[in-house]
Amino acid sequence: MKGNFALLFLILWPMFGGVLSYFAGKSSRKVRDYTADIICVIELAVALYSYNFIGSSFTAPGVCGMGLKLHLDGFRFIYAVIIAFMWAVTTIFSREYLTHHRNRNRYYLYVLMTLGSIMGVFLSGDLYTTFIFFEMMSLFSYVMVVQDETPEAQRAAQTYLAIAIIGGLATLTGLILFYAQTGTLDIDSLSGLKVDRHSLYLPGVLIFIGFAAKAAIFPSHIWLPTAHTAAPAPASALLSGLLTKSGLFGILVLSSGPFLHDAYWGFMLLVLAVITMVLGAVLAVFSVNIKRTLACSSMSQLGFILTGVAMQCFLGHENDLAVRGTILYMVGHSLIKLVLFLCAGVVHMNTHKLELNDIKGFGRGKKVLMFAFLMGGLGLMGAPLWNGYLGKTLIHESIVEHIHHTTGTLAFLSVSSEKLLFSVCEWLFLISGGLTTAYVIKLFIALFIDKPAQDLHEKEKYISVSNAALLTLSALILPVIGMLPYNTGDKLSVLASGFMNGPEHHHMINYFTFENLEGSFISITIGVLVYFLFIKRVLIKDSEYINLWPEWLNIENALFRPLICVILPFMGALFARVLDLITAGPVSLILSHASRIKFIKPPEDLDFGFYHDESKGETVGNLLPSSLAYGLMTFAIGLLFVIAFIML
Repeated sequence: MKGNFALLFLILWPMFGGVLSYFAGKSSRKVRDYTADIICVIELAVALYSYNFIGSSFTAPGVCGMGLKLHLDGFRFIYAVIIAFMWAVTTIFSREYLTHHRNRNRYYLYVLMTLGSIMGVFLSGDLYTTFIFFEMMSLFSYVMVVQDETPEAQRAAQTYLAIAIIGGLATLTGLILFYAQTGTLDIDSLSGLKVDRHSLYLPGVLIFIGFAAKAAIFPSHIWLPTAHTAAPAPASALLSGLLTKSGLFGILVLSSGPFLHDAYWGFMLLVLAVITMVLGAVLAVFSVNIKRTLACSSMSQLGFILTGVAMQCFLGHENDLAVRGTILYMVGHSLIKLVLFLCAGVVHMNTHKLELNDIKGFGRGKKVLMFAFLMGGLGLMGAPLWNGYLGKTLIHESIVEHIHHTTGTLAFLSVSSEKLLFSVCEWLFLISGGLTTAYVIKLFIALFIDKPAQDLHEKEKYISVSNAALLTLSALILPVIGMLPYNTGDKLSVLASGFMNGPEHHHMINYFTFENLEGSFISITIGVLVYFLFIKRVLIKDSEYINLWPEWLNIENALFRPLICVILPFMGALFARVLDLITAGPVSLILSHASRIKFIKPPEDLDFGFYHDESKGETVGNLLPSSLAYGLMTFAIGLLFVIAFIML
């Protein structure tokens, strides 16, 4: 009973708290801020306490039609704690960051509503519940992106919402088809389905589209660089560190359930993962905006994580390294991006700028900021003794393991061809890690070593004591996990591996053998070379950072916006017009004398009849035959679909 209450509390409490803080803000800004802080701290305390209820489930029959189901296991517990911790840190940090921002009541309302929604996603026990909270989260988090209401923020929010809606429709369609095939959406039942797996590929891909869109997997990544840049820094930390992981949650459910150990599913994931991983890193190298660089970095890191998910499919029952690597990389990336985006927030709330040429040198002499950024940067690079090293090493070793032991998992490739394919993937993995090192070095030198920009206005106190403490605490977690992997990382990964149907017996891993350290050293060496041979020589001219990325390679402007805003509406209108003209003929014959009849209709009824304009003494409007025919046609088609649905 207490477990049920804890599950419901983690979802409903922040939603109630959002409303409470909104109305508190009507009377006092200080009361609102502290109300939001207390709500998040209580949420964190309950999340930690819920460890005692691992294994608990809760069902609400009939809610939202099919009922809602919640469940708590090791993986869900870990992410409930991470979500609550990151929300508490960013909410407290927002008190100083948003001092001069408008619409703060609205911001706290929707941030806390988003907290309840994402808790619902990670605590969901079936895919229907996941979908309900996933869509709620998408709508609530839209406000986090559009908060500043600048033209850039509005455009970014449009893209974010469009991708969320399109992805949501695809996922809903897939869930309907999947349920028709299997009769269940219960997550715990998905790995044991007695259904031909090939019949699930279409619904599986449709469900995947919606989750991949939120996880910023190529080609649905277009929302991420603009949304992170436009949103307030605390919101960016949540978007990057957590909301993208909600998409990965759905992908993990599919990959660990109906497509468990499916090499063909894994091949699709691997192709998308490698493209996302490499492209995100390249975009980050070229970027000259600190938040955009971190956003493109998130895209790349999500590609690394998806590589781990793909390797789970290829390695079958021997996928322990891939499972544990995926978990540790997800957790590590969430915590790293919390630190780095808050560092970017400190820079922005002092300079009100984000371009490297405007903020370079800002961090000189600022020890707290330098320490926090260095911890986050080393974690992101995957440097030994930092948390990012653990997940990256395990996923890299899972690729190496498959190269050495595969006997052929893809029927369309010979064993030698498959080994070559994964060898290429391994090197792309290492090179992408090198590019990560390169852009981290670029940001660090720009902020802490370069001479300050001429118009950079320094404040005597650049960060409050409370925010400095939060930033330092968040940053310290990263090396602690990395230096004590057996006491931290291993225990976390073992606790969570059951969610991904990992093996019961786990490998003993020595993280600091030469073989494991080698991959990290190769990536770091590549990164140093890329910085000094390419970034420093090509992307920096006369001490100015330049962006040489071609504008025409912007996939959003070149492909998605023309497709969604121009081509598809034109094709739809053309299709409707052709059908309209075809069906209008018979109706026009019947109503051939309609033009002689003077119907007295109000002007707003132009679509369905003529009206008599008394001022002009004439009948205007000539839309009756066409509009009536189109209406009859669409009604008939809709009726046929309803009949077919009932009969089937």
